[in-house]
This record gives sequence, C-alpha cells and structure tokens, in this order.
Amino acid sequence: MRILTVSDKITMTTIDELEKEIEAIKKRNAQVETNKSWETSLTRRGLLMLFTYLAIGFYLQAIEIERPWLNAIIPAVGFLLSTLTFPFFRELWGKYIFKKPLIDR
Repeated sequence: MRILTVSDKITMTTIDELEKEIEAIKKRNAQVETNKSWETSLTRRGLLMLFTYLAIGFYLQAIEIERPWLNAIIPAVGFLLSTLTFPFFRELWGKYIFKKPLIDR
C-alpha cells in the first residue's frame, strides 16, 4: 500500500480542476451550437419576417396609408431576402477582408 503525498494531492486537485473545466467547456459549446442553430434557422427567419410584416402593417394602418397590409409585404420580404444573403457575404468577408476561412459548417 502506498501513502499519498502532498504532490499526489496537488496532482489530484489539478486533474479534478481540469475535468471541471472540460465539463464547463462542453456545456458552453453545446449552448453555442444551440444558439448558432437558432440564428440560422428558417423558424427564426420566418418569425422575424412575420413580426416585421405585422409591425409595418400596424404602423402603416396607424398613419392611414392606403392598403397598409399589402404595402407591408415589400419590406418584410426585403428583410427576409437580406437575411438569406448574409451567409454569402459573410463568406466573402472571411475570405477577402478577415483573410481566414470561416469554419462553421
């Protein structure tokens, strides 16, 4: 049987600390993956388009614009199209301005 020394205790503490840090990193990475999935999801884009349409429609109705709900379609669709082009422009930015490949696929 071996008696534990002070250096053994320090090593065990360090290993325990490393294991805790690894678990914290794994939890953070899982949260980052969830957030990224949400940011790029069609559900989020659809909800943003819907809320944009409703906000503009109510505003146009409040200021008494003729056919506010029809006129609210164009800005909502424009917003959706702008979100769909972001990945393309982000890739160009990474390649030519940031000059590092974006690793997120």
